[in-house]
Amino acid sequence: MSRIEKIIEMLSIGGKDSFLQHALALEYIKLGKDGEALAQFNDLLEREPDYVGSYYHKAKLLEKNGKIDEALDTYEKGMEVAKRLNDKHSYSELMMAKEELE
Repeated sequence: MSRIEKIIEMLSIGGKDSFLQHALALEYIKLGKDGEALAQFNDLLEREPDYVGSYYHKAKLLEKNGKIDEALDTYEKGMEVAKRLNDKHSYSELMMAKEELE
């Protein structure tokens, strides 16, 4: 059984788990399944907008696929969430990635 199959099985048993859904998106990226990864990030962030780590990875994915404006917007949204949560580390990472892209 592949890692993706295992994660999907765990999600089917335990319901929507943000950590598992984030992990699934990362596995899809490793396999070059960017559309599936983006769908997972979108679903996760719609359901749990405070899952700050997914903003960075979603933005990097968008950046990789040439969607620069969407990537910048995603970095910005992640920075807003990190600031509200007082997560200085995540804020700094998102800000640096955004500045590199600009």
